[in-house]
Amino acid sequence: MRTTILVAPAGRGVGLTTACLGIVRALDREGIRVAFAKPVANREPDHTIPLLSLGAHFAIPPAVPRAEAEGLLADGDDQTLMERVVAIANEAGEDVDVLIVQGMHPEMGMVHSARVNALMLKALDAELVLVAAPSDQTAAEVAETVAIAARGYGAFSEGRTVGAILNRVCDRKGAPADVDADSFGPSAGGCGACAPQGLSEECLKEHQTALEAEGIRPIAIVPCNAGLMSPRVKDIGDALRAQFLYTGDAATRRVRDVAICAMTVPNAMKAMKPGTLVLTPGDRSDILLAAAMTVQSGTPLAGVVLTGGLGTDRGVLDLCRKVFDGGLPLLQVKASSYRAAAQVASMNPTIPIDDADRVERTMSFVADHVDLGWARGFAKPARVPRLSPPAFRHRLVETAKADVKRIVLPEGAEPRTVAAAAIVAARGIAKCVLLGNPDEVRDVAGRQGVTLPDSVEIVNPASVAHRYIAPLVERRKAKGMTPERAELELQDAIMVGTMMMALEEADGLVSGAVHTTAHTIRPALQIIKTVPGCNLVSSIFFMCLPDQVLVFGDCAVNPNPTASELADIAIQSADSALAFGVPARVAMLSYSTGTSGTGEDVEKVKEATRIAKELRPDLALDGPLQYDAAVMPDVARLKAPKSDVAGKATVLIFPDLNTGNVTYKAVQRSANVVSIGPMLQGLAKPVNDLSRGCLVEDIVFTINLTAIQAQQAARARASKG
Repeated sequence: MRTTILVAPAGRGVGLTTACLGIVRALDREGIRVAFAKPVANREPDHTIPLLSLGAHFAIPPAVPRAEAEGLLADGDDQTLMERVVAIANEAGEDVDVLIVQGMHPEMGMVHSARVNALMLKALDAELVLVAAPSDQTAAEVAETVAIAARGYGAFSEGRTVGAILNRVCDRKGAPADVDADSFGPSAGGCGACAPQGLSEECLKEHQTALEAEGIRPIAIVPCNAGLMSPRVKDIGDALRAQFLYTGDAATRRVRDVAICAMTVPNAMKAMKPGTLVLTPGDRSDILLAAAMTVQSGTPLAGVVLTGGLGTDRGVLDLCRKVFDGGLPLLQVKASSYRAAAQVASMNPTIPIDDADRVERTMSFVADHVDLGWARGFAKPARVPRLSPPAFRHRLVETAKADVKRIVLPEGAEPRTVAAAAIVAARGIAKCVLLGNPDEVRDVAGRQGVTLPDSVEIVNPASVAHRYIAPLVERRKAKGMTPERAELELQDAIMVGTMMMALEEADGLVSGAVHTTAHTIRPALQIIKTVPGCNLVSSIFFMCLPDQVLVFGDCAVNPNPTASELADIAIQSADSALAFGVPARVAMLSYSTGTSGTGEDVEKVKEATRIAKELRPDLALDGPLQYDAAVMPDVARLKAPKSDVAGKATVLIFPDLNTGNVTYKAVQRSANVVSIGPMLQGLAKPVNDLSRGCLVEDIVFTINLTAIQAQQAARARASKG
């Protein structure tokens, strides 16, 4: 039997949709089957359903339009409206553990939202979660506000459970004294002290105690985080109805701050910091040139808006063409700088319905602060929890944090790598060692606006290489290694990092943002070598589909494996899946299912299946299977009715690199699926390769995988004595 939770506001502008996003993610992480409904719409356009659909990847039935609901209420026909509400809830919540129902939030001119929410609470027999945003209230005042709202719904008198989410809580006592009072725009506001480090224990305890004193369970106390409110340049352009002279990366660049630059260049440059959107009169070519030079020197401005409808000299635009081609957006508006700034400051902070990145970050941030005891209380003990993508990613982080490993990053001055190291340190995933010239690394960090904490080590490989000459000669003397050649080899930071692992100074290595796969793997094959009994290094990707995580192998290393090698890849991939919490049901893929086809390629897969079953009879493994027969139950019933893998495979083994690489990229790009990897298998210590087109997030997750592999390798060595 499902539990229904009504999430309702205890005030205006409390972030009701944000709270729903976070609850859905928190429950999903715990493997709890969750659905969402918003039975009655607010004023058009109501973005709630599109945003939840974007973030949660499940179908949400349409709401009763506000005008229809108001017509029924005006006629005194509450019951018909509630019948519609119950029907929508039943449609959304079929076969789930928890249904989250969002109540109506009060708008200007609306007097009935609280009444509708009270009616829904009773009609759905729901538990109540109230959302409040403290603003300048004390903890006791906030708790009293929530309690008053709960009494208004009759929750206490009916004996209902009442919980509370406090949104955008600001630890005023921890606020820095030098907060910029002139900051403005959609992302302005908040003390800036609460994220990412979180609220003080004193502040958390104060709010929890105050709520509990009113008989309300604290479900989440979420710090203010101005970064989550940062719009894209595209969003600001739309709000200003601007003309894009150069669109650039407007769809992805975030605006952290907005600065009006109409002063002299030296003074204007003080405001040109990472993430700043520069507003300047259109005839100020000097400011535009200064902004372009700032970007060229490595400071990533968000963009430039030319105001006043004043045209800029074509020659000046041509001089700046390189930075525009590099992604810097250039916009033009007719409004004055003051009016444009006022429009930006008054922008609606609602997340746009196409901003998947902001939805994802918001869901995860709120979910991180949800009480796990409350979330886990909805799990059904008799059911095996599914491993959803959010649950998988959350598990990765929590597992890495449990035993922090030291991961070396040979591309230490590469901008994405530097940014990833800072994120990894902030999340407590691993201890990162950046190999590079310390001055260069810090300069790269500063230009990106990245603060590297003390826990991120910076090691100059040129200064330490001499320490590894003798150990390298010792390990490679059978291959003719000499001190002179070793000195030459150690000019490569990847070789230095590999020797750090060999001497137990690092637990894993991640490279490839600027180096080839062969360059990354070669030193490891020479020095670290493979796990005893394993003669092959292969790779897998964790494919985070909307409903589950699948493992694809090998999509990155072995071009045309033999049947024996293919069996080895299948066994390695199954073990990796199990190690990361993914059930291992292995499908050996081919263009033929069972005995329906013949040919050399099919015979290779048949032989690989035979070898793998012989080596590992404990594995659920079958083949050859076509992709659709492997993953679709209805196709499996027709093509492979006796298979215990067909229709429910979780580990998919491709017959060659060509097939695997094409398929993983087709799935990733066409279905907008997050893929984590490649993760290399078979090495005695973990070394992982990055794509040269990788994003910062890709590097973070690869470091995360590497840290967990290092934990597993350490346990394996310890078990063997």
